[in-house]
Amino acid sequence: MKKFSQLLLWCFCTSIIAQTPTKSQVVQQSLNKKEQLEKTSLVKNISFASIGPTVMSGRVVDVDVNPNNSTEFYVGYASGGVWYTNNNGTTLTPVLDNAPTQNVGDIAVDWNSGTIWVGTGENNSSRSSYAGIGILKSTNKGETWMNVGLKDSHHIGRILINPKNPDEVVVGSIGHLYSPNIERGVFKTTDGGKTWTKTLFIDENTGIIDIAFAPENFNIMYAAAWERERKAWNFVGNGNKSGIYKSTDAGKTWTKIADKSGFPTGEGVGRIGLAVFNENTVYALHDSQYRRAPKDKKTAHNFSKEQFKNFTSADVLALRNKTLDSYLKAHGFQEKFRAENVKQLLRPGGMKPKELMTFLENEMAVAFEEPVIGAEIFKTTDGGKKWQKTHTNYLDGIYSSYGYYFGEIRVDLQDENSIYVLGVAIIKSKDGGKTFTSISKENVHADHQALWVNPKKSGHLLEGNDGGLNVSYDDGESWVKLNNVAVGQFYSVYADNQKNYNVYGGLQDNGVWVGPNNARINKSWQQTGQNPYKSLMGGDGMQVQVDDRNPNIVYTGYQFGNYYRINRETGKNEYIQPEPKKKEKPYRFNWQTPIHLSKHNQDILYLGSNKLHRSLNKGDDWEEISGDLTQGGKKGNVAYGTLTSISESPFQFGLIYTGSDDGYINISKNGGGSWTRISNNLPQNLWVSRVIASKFKKERVYATLNGYRFDDFTPYVYVSDDYGQTWKNIRNNIPTAAVNVIKEDSENENILYLGTDNGLYISFDKGASWQNFSKNLPNVAVHDLVIQPTAKDLIVATHGRSLYKTNVSALQEMTEEILEKPTHIFTISKIKKSKRWGSSWSQWRAANTPKIKIPFYTNESKKMTVDIFAGKVKVSSISVNADKGYNELMFDVSFSEKGKKAFQRANKKAKIKAAQNGVFYLPKGKYTVKIGDASEIIEVM
Repeated sequence: MKKFSQLLLWCFCTSIIAQTPTKSQVVQQSLNKKEQLEKTSLVKNISFASIGPTVMSGRVVDVDVNPNNSTEFYVGYASGGVWYTNNNGTTLTPVLDNAPTQNVGDIAVDWNSGTIWVGTGENNSSRSSYAGIGILKSTNKGETWMNVGLKDSHHIGRILINPKNPDEVVVGSIGHLYSPNIERGVFKTTDGGKTWTKTLFIDENTGIIDIAFAPENFNIMYAAAWERERKAWNFVGNGNKSGIYKSTDAGKTWTKIADKSGFPTGEGVGRIGLAVFNENTVYALHDSQYRRAPKDKKTAHNFSKEQFKNFTSADVLALRNKTLDSYLKAHGFQEKFRAENVKQLLRPGGMKPKELMTFLENEMAVAFEEPVIGAEIFKTTDGGKKWQKTHTNYLDGIYSSYGYYFGEIRVDLQDENSIYVLGVAIIKSKDGGKTFTSISKENVHADHQALWVNPKKSGHLLEGNDGGLNVSYDDGESWVKLNNVAVGQFYSVYADNQKNYNVYGGLQDNGVWVGPNNARINKSWQQTGQNPYKSLMGGDGMQVQVDDRNPNIVYTGYQFGNYYRINRETGKNEYIQPEPKKKEKPYRFNWQTPIHLSKHNQDILYLGSNKLHRSLNKGDDWEEISGDLTQGGKKGNVAYGTLTSISESPFQFGLIYTGSDDGYINISKNGGGSWTRISNNLPQNLWVSRVIASKFKKERVYATLNGYRFDDFTPYVYVSDDYGQTWKNIRNNIPTAAVNVIKEDSENENILYLGTDNGLYISFDKGASWQNFSKNLPNVAVHDLVIQPTAKDLIVATHGRSLYKTNVSALQEMTEEILEKPTHIFTISKIKKSKRWGSSWSQWRAANTPKIKIPFYTNESKKMTVDIFAGKVKVSSISVNADKGYNELMFDVSFSEKGKKAFQRANKKAKIKAAQNGVFYLPKGKYTVKIGDASEIIEVM
């Protein structure tokens, strides 16, 4: 009885702890710990290589341009770091890679001194807007960074530097995304960040999303306060505390100026963006969540609520998906429903439109009312005493109910009436906001986040969006795309089983792509017009599964379970989302709906809603093989109470595990005939990011939980060797960061890989201890991992820096016995002799130089000698400073001077000629590599 009581107490405590935001002190201690792990890691010498792609990009959050040289600027990506160019974006160089985070909210540069300020933590409030660690500052153009405070701010809205005093800086903090906190508001430093003063605090749920100052007077500032509350199941991006504040003393004191001035007030006030032309003239872009008056019928979709209610199912099914999507968004159904999902519910025998409205109202916990007003623009010419709306019509197609994701407005400092508004589309006005024209063009991605307007040359624009960076010199009539860096935000990755295998992945807002794993990531494709990566699907790209029998058959899709079976050979796409039975309640699909293709039979596909579905014929027909495997969902505008992970044991068909976004893990041992919940003894209510059936032991299962949506960054990592009846915590020495994925090695059961919101880790002892695995891999979120078993490559999907690859064949040989040895040499690949070694067909090209990797392990850091023998003759000798752990020596397959002479004495008939570059290369044969007492064979074929 006592043990039972202790168990109940433990469960209760872990449930509470799981929903407690992580303290900034814990995060900082963890970053210090991670830095130490990087230095001592046994795998610190294994390099990752970026394999792109670059043809698409990732979300840009800010740009900062040298006012005296517009070809020099910095670009901030939401979760991809800060990049620098001094050639107008022809090339971009990362400057934040040696910092503890790649999550960026805003950047500001003092161009006179070269000092860079980075406000970490994206200020958009999306599902993957990662928290930061405060304000980072570099005084040497990004070579080194120091943290100068506001470590618990999480998300920074804006940074302003006094042009006349670079030590005077004002910061707007939007604060935590998923929890209340007090380090939000306006902060000011006058000593370069040594100390900060909070000069404006509204409450623990209201932060500052934007600040702007008068170009001619730093004392005059305007700040936009934003009240918002995000939960895993709901997002409210408006409230009474939202509004505009003004300072006349450079941010020391503030006065709210929006009340009784003509600017909206009250519950419906959402995100606000600011553009200051001069001390008195200011534009404000407002995301109004107030509803339109019933008489205002005309919208982007051109039909009203009453008309929709009277539609037949056939009427709705006949609507274009874009039209129906526009209607749903306008009415506030922000994230749960898309046109294709709704049309599923209206199929013959399903719901009627009127019934659908009732269902949506119940699910959303809001009335199916008139559309929200959305984007609207106000202007003041008297410093904020009075505001007037600039336009009489609705700006449909700019926000709908997604205004929280945008909020930027800019004014041309040479023309008071020239303004630019960023949303789903980008529009401009030349008459002060009375009328607008679109400047979205065919090579410009939607969802616009950042804009610089040249203050000295009208029409010169630098614009950032969810698809990267664009520049225009004709006021947006035409654009050049500047995508040449790998900053994609991947959700998933997959590798097929072809000899030269392909990698597939789904990205945030950039669809699903596929390309050869060894594709050249450079600009040569622009010469041929054929990028090695090809687009498979639009939207937000999701999981991918490929038929092992036919790599042309691909299962993938976009958000909310909209999956397809694609035949790449014929180009045919079959929509395969499961449909509920007639009159039954619709399914709930997660944003990242999980799918799983059975290894026991490649015709069998699993897909998760709130229930688990199985198809025996490649998705053509579906059967429910479970009841609701979640806690039942919650009312709100974000999909919740859904499955997030599916895994079937390779040992037994029908031994299946599922995980949900609300913390449930379930098992079925009989193909869905019955289910047992196995997560009761784990921390409760957390997102199950992975549940994985082991490939080495039938009873073994791994589970990772993620508290990101509670601002809880604790790593939750567990293993069970009895089908989940009992669990063992294997977090051990992992630094604090939410966990997204765990992966077993394909050959060595002791090796585990773990992807977190801040990097990658490896364990050689089933999780008893972890090593940082990060050479050339930035401190970025790792969302997914896959091992291509034949090539023995590990592919890493990052949410901000695209895909990385490294070969793990040597690591797979790591055993306890090897780790205890003084030295061990791993298997060395063969190399094929070529007449081209040391030669070049052009004086302008470097000689073709062979290289072979000699991987070895040593149990202590020391200087070592690597000797290569032909029989008993030493033909080469290399000295190397080895680190404790794994090391790699690149050998150019050449004789040393002494080695060549010794070889010729022992092999008098051998003819050894120097190559074109003067180097003597080893002839064909087998050679022995010796390091201490260890030896291994190299074969030159």
